[in-house]
Amino acid sequence: MPTQLLPLVRSAVVAAEILHARAKIGVREAVAAAGGIDQAQHAAHGFAWLSTYVEALRQMQRWAEKLSERKKFGEIESLILSAAFGEYCAQIAGGIPMSQGEIVRPSDLRIAAADVARFASGPVADLMAEGFDTTVKARLAALIAQHPNAVTYGELGLDEEMDLVRDQFRKFVVDRVAPHAHEWHLKDELIPMPIVEEMSALGVFGLTIPESFGGAGLGKTAMCVVSEELSRGYIGVGSLGTRSEIAAELILGGGTAEQKKHWLPKLASGKILPTAVFTEPNTGSDLGSLRTRAVREGDVWKVTGNKTWITHAARADLMTLLVRTNPNAPGYKGLSMFLAPKPRGKDGQPFPAKGMTGGEIEVLGYRGMKEYEIGFDGFEVPHANLLGGDEGQGFKQLMTTFESARIQTAARAIGVAQSAMDLGLRYGLERQQFGRAIFGFPRVANKVAMMAVEIMVARQLTYFAAREKDAGRRCDLEAGMAKLLAARVAWAAADNAVQIHGGNGFALEYPVSRVLCDARILNIFEGAAEIQAQVIARRLLEDAN
Repeated sequence: MPTQLLPLVRSAVVAAEILHARAKIGVREAVAAAGGIDQAQHAAHGFAWLSTYVEALRQMQRWAEKLSERKKFGEIESLILSAAFGEYCAQIAGGIPMSQGEIVRPSDLRIAAADVARFASGPVADLMAEGFDTTVKARLAALIAQHPNAVTYGELGLDEEMDLVRDQFRKFVVDRVAPHAHEWHLKDELIPMPIVEEMSALGVFGLTIPESFGGAGLGKTAMCVVSEELSRGYIGVGSLGTRSEIAAELILGGGTAEQKKHWLPKLASGKILPTAVFTEPNTGSDLGSLRTRAVREGDVWKVTGNKTWITHAARADLMTLLVRTNPNAPGYKGLSMFLAPKPRGKDGQPFPAKGMTGGEIEVLGYRGMKEYEIGFDGFEVPHANLLGGDEGQGFKQLMTTFESARIQTAARAIGVAQSAMDLGLRYGLERQQFGRAIFGFPRVANKVAMMAVEIMVARQLTYFAAREKDAGRRCDLEAGMAKLLAARVAWAAADNAVQIHGGNGFALEYPVSRVLCDARILNIFEGAAEIQAQVIARRLLEDAN
């Protein structure tokens, strides 16, 4: 099958690229006619989704060719590739779901019907016919059912070092996280400190920090692998490292030599736990409208204002705090970033610092670290803790973290999707109805099979973004695409896993109910899907090439 399939895949990618070029012309015309992207969001955001699909297919081709060269492209990989190309090419030709009830069709992108017909002919037609063949999904489901406790379904194309990293963290999750995750969720408890300390000993918090500062010095691909496996056990555990990743990126990219020397080893060792304090009640994604002020008085800055949606804030020792230091500078220009120490909170007294108050925001899911709103009233931060030593650099410094944060969020989404698949598969194999396991019914088996397919697609796109980051290339586009697709895949997988459970999926006692709640946040934080599509579209449509 590989020798027959790969040439079709190569031809399909070329056809998708040609159609994408046609769409770019059409969408630019639509945006110009409407007076800008904001007035033509459906077309512009649809173009972002089309671009994401084309890049995803390109990376699936690369994955298949790499495995073929290594003699590791077997039956399950062939089936996944066939189903992925069949489904995604059909959606490109017929309509891509941006969300429930929002479908972008070729006509929305001003693609002529004749161009769509040319795309959907020849190799693409063959792939769609083969990918939709019921025998493909049935065989894929049968292979999956043979290994219900597999670490992965299909070769991932990573090296042996990454396989070892995955195995190490998979064992930790199975032994220490998975047995307790649902209880932590139901009780809305903080992840126990012994678990945090074990994660620290495993190197989670210093994974990508250079060895010269006490970290492991690994790349973003390793970050993806670790985040996947931890989030597969519990997204709260998988997200503990996010704050350290953001803080380290800020300090590495914008900190002074002294700030790097002081803070990075403490972050890497887990001696201090950071939290990101950026969002305000009325700003959301509009960071240029931040109002929290910091006024310098001698060697300290006094902070006044309100922040919200601050994850793990009570237990944190350090805040990466974005505030306005120059009220006369418009938008982003007046923002500065501080490395603001704070004492750890305790039960009943989450914020025992002078000039700082706050409370918990109760949430549906994404528990384990808790969310908080914080009020500052003269809270003091030493001037030496102004990141980089210069005012007005806060937004620019924050921008340097977006790539890594979104790559890691995509990896967390893949972990959540894999958790949903694990639960759906296990329940489908165990649940007996009408004299047999419900996995024997095609509508159940097909759901699980397509989870495996889409998880692999999102995973390969995410690994691509990680490789680009590790190579030192700009990858905000690739990171955004990975996050956009992976978040949708996680939600679809969780929703389908609940459906497989039937009424039991709606019962709090079943872990799949938690996974559904956890999956929903992924389309919102680190750039809501709409904002993510807007950013992707703007980058692509403003590119003159």
